[in-house]
Amino acid sequence: MKASIGDVALKAGVSNATVSRTFAHPEQVSEATRLKVQAAADALNFSVSRSAGILKSGRTYRIALLVGSGVIEWFTAEIIAGLNDVLRDAGYDLVIPIEGSEARDAFFEELPVRSNADAVFVSSFGISPDEVKRLGTAKIPIIGINTTSEGFDATVGINDKEGIKLIVRHLAKLGHRNLLYLYESFSSTLGFSSFNRISGFQEACDAIDGLTARTLQKGDSILDAAISEIMAQDNPPTALCFHQDSQAIPLFFRLQRSGLSVPGDISVTGFDDSTFAKEAELTTVRQRPYDMAVDAAQKAL
Repeated sequence: MKASIGDVALKAGVSNATVSRTFAHPEQVSEATRLKVQAAADALNFSVSRSAGILKSGRTYRIALLVGSGVIEWFTAEIIAGLNDVLRDAGYDLVIPIEGSEARDAFFEELPVRSNADAVFVSSFGISPDEVKRLGTAKIPIIGINTTSEGFDATVGINDKEGIKLIVRHLAKLGHRNLLYLYESFSSTLGFSSFNRISGFQEACDAIDGLTARTLQKGDSILDAAISEIMAQDNPPTALCFHQDSQAIPLFFRLQRSGLSVPGDISVTGFDDSTFAKEAELTTVRQRPYDMAVDAAQKAL
């Protein structure tokens, strides 16, 4: 049979109340008593009921992570790792409840009623003022990671505009005067923080005399569009700036098959310093999602 608090108390030679206090409020008992109770609990393979702790404290010990995509790509994977490394030690479980707009709407509808999370992280996309208000009604912390929304209790992130401006200034210094910025179509309902890279690119180019710059938005055919632009007869770009590394790296292989080299025939840049960027020797802007997540988790606690 599973050991009870009474069994631990008997073995440790203390009262039931002392055992309960040791696990619920260890700071209220002496170190000698705490060690004695813990030794007895370990010997009996005793564990405190988490459900009882939840009922007593009013906490769920669950923290929700909202992401703008149902796909767990490298950035989100690093965010999850960083959050877990801090929150796990504090006794919290991380949940990702959003898989599509309907599930996301249900989460915001039910949260204030069910109180099914102790804090919420929002990563990389913008949530609406109404959604922020609902989280405030639930009286739980909301922490933003690379977000553009307002109303958060705390935020961490990078400056996307300054990041892409570094790229533009670097290319201009190398002598490039015809740049093309390529990015894929985004969900129209989510304001991703990385949108700032697009406006930052144009601002940086406008600030440099003699620099010609264009932006090109495409769906699944972004690589085909890049090749077409390079092969254009009239004033082709000398450098391609991709919105993120995952779009830039596949182009390396397409260019090789077309008989072109990087950077001999065309310069290519990315953004993120993500998986395989170093191996591909891609010029990119580094961000550290794991470190941002650790910072966000510590702020939440």
